[in-house]
Order: sequence, then structure tokens, then C-alpha cells
Amino acid sequence: MTLVLTASQLEALVDRPATIDAVSRIFAEIAEGRAAQPGPTSMATAADTGRYILMSAVSDGTGTAGVKLLADVPGNAARGLPTQRSMILVVDREDGEPVALLHGGVPTRVRTAAASAVATDVLARPDSRVLGLVGAGALAREHVRQLRGIRPFDRLVVWSRTRASADALAAAAEWDGRIDVVGDVHAVFAEADVVCTLTPSSSPIVEGGWLRPGQHVNVVGARPRPDEREVDGEALRRSSIWVDDRATAETKSGDLLLAVAEGAVRLDDVVGSIGEVIAGRARGRRDAAEITLFDSVGIGAQDLAIADLLIRAARAQGVGWAVDLGA
Repeated sequence: MTLVLTASQLEALVDRPATIDAVSRIFAEIAEGRAAQPGPTSMATAADTGRYILMSAVSDGTGTAGVKLLADVPGNAARGLPTQRSMILVVDREDGEPVALLHGGVPTRVRTAAASAVATDVLARPDSRVLGLVGAGALAREHVRQLRGIRPFDRLVVWSRTRASADALAAAAEWDGRIDVVGDVHAVFAEADVVCTLTPSSSPIVEGGWLRPGQHVNVVGARPRPDEREVDGEALRRSSIWVDDRATAETKSGDLLLAVAEGAVRLDDVVGSIGEVIAGRARGRRDAAEITLFDSVGIGAQDLAIADLLIRAARAQGVGWAVDLGA
């Protein structure tokens, strides 16, 4: 029987500390060869305005294999629809039985923020006190929930293109300390120890000259396309760079690839993956002055790890519909 789980059902099953642990484990599994993470396949024809991306993985730890089909359709904004939609199919790796079909929105949002939390934990200065957000949408709110306990943060600095969005996040944020809404992106970098860029920008909105010694930056928001980015080449040149997966970053990260095309960095300037740091196969932060940057593109192994977590919770709580797809 295949378990079918909707977005609202999945929302109620989210366990954020467990999500962070699951993403950390899958990162390490990839580095240790216990999970396979091929680069994503991006599909389109001349008739398409969007792209259709397959993100897959197999894991010893979960005992499953999975694939997410992501429809990245920017034109949906004009239709009043989500610009990204996805579904995740999980199968048992021993016999291939379909285990579950999940709406992809909730797993994608929580695993993306969890990846930033893990990267912050292994790269940011231990004394980081100010968290900065560039963007104030649903992904920004999820980052607040998942990063607030990673360091002793006591201040949140938020910028958004729409002031009302930033004000709404500040009003509703699950945050115990001070919250400041600022009027320009530069102000976030001037104040924050850790910055998360969370916008779907296709051209740089962050200048490398703004980065300060000792800062950690999670570059998250740009779509998985080699010609779109949030930060300029100078930001990467001034930083030590880590990725979620080398093959994925080298084909889908516009932040990295455009910086390489400009001559600001080379692909072999990437220090390693976050999983390699966790597994002790790549270095982390060297000193308090180093600028560290996590280039987060998103990988199928993260989706598989979170899907496994949510499926287990759904079974324990009797949530979802069991469907015999072979009937």
C-alpha cells in the first residue's frame, strides 16, 4: 500500500529539531558513500516557459529511494499560482514497492531551512548574536524557526522588497529577542553576524563589498538555474565557499557558475560540501575573521531524508490515505 500525504497533513507532522538532525545525517551519508546523490535533470522544450527538474537519491539510512519532480514555472506568478510545485515519490529500496507519494511544498521548505541551520551550525562563529534575513516570505519565516536555536541569537534584522512583508514577518515571528526591519539590503549585512538570502532574484541584490570579516552567509533563494543568482561574484571571491553537493552546484548554481564565468572564483575554490565537514573530510571555519558562505541549491537527498521522517510520523499518528496502486 502507498501512503498519500497532502500539504496540510504534512504541515502538522513537521518536527523541526528532528528535521535538522535528518538533514545533517543525510549530508554525512553522502560524504561517506552511504547515500547516492546524482546531479538533477532539468527538462524543457522550446514550448516551455518553465523547467521540470528531477531530483533523486537513495539512502542506506532510510532504506528507500526517492525522486522529486519540481515544476519551476515563473509564469505562474501572473496566474496567481505558486511558481514552484512538486511531488515526491518514495520507494522501498529492497523490493521497489511504492512507499508514499507526498506533496512537495512542505518538505522542500523545511529541508531548505534545515540545510541552512546545519551549515550555520558547522560554519558560523560560536558567538554570533544577530541573524539577518534578506527576504520575508514563507521560507524566511521557516528560517527563523529553525535557526533561532543554532546560535545565541538575540536580534533579528529583516529586509524585504515589500515593507509590508517584512513588517508582517516581524509581527508574527517566533522570536524572543529584538527585531528590526531595515530599509535596504546593505543594512542587513552591516548589522548581522549570520545572513540568509531568501529571494527568487535572478540578478545580484547582494554586493560582495558589504560582507564583513567573520560573517557567515547562507545563499539560498535563487532558482536552481545556472543563469540566476542573488549575490555577485565579489561576494564569492571574498568568501570561503561550501556547497550542499558539488555536482548539483556545478550545474545548477547561478551564484557559483556566474562567478566562475566572470573569473571571480574557480570551481576548485569550493572548500567542500557541508557533509564533508560533518564527516571530517573537509575543513570548516579556520578562524574568527574568515567569511564563510554556504551555496544552497537543494538536493534530492534532503527531500528523501525529510520524506522518510514525515512518513514515519504519519504512520505513527495514523495520518494519510493508504492506496493500492496495483489494484
